[in-house]
Amino acid sequence: MSQNQPDPKVKLTVARKGPLRIANPDGLITIEWNDGEAVTPPNDKMFALCRCGASSNQPFCDGAHTKIGFEAAEEATGQTEE
Repeated sequence: MSQNQPDPKVKLTVARKGPLRIANPDGLITIEWNDGEAVTPPNDKMFALCRCGASSNQPFCDGAHTKIGFEAAEEATGQTEE
């Protein structure tokens, strides 16, 4: 990257009772299901990944967490589901 261009900064924000928001990805991230199928974000500047599991637009957030009263664990437990 040249000295005249700023370093791209992708910002990940975890909403306490909502999705994982990704801003400024600018092609720096790829998203795919665990079987390798590519997923195209609805917006290339910012999008949100569902954490509640209730979105009808998986893996992206559609706001369903507000309707179901989603409460997320704030800390990792060290256990994985895979």
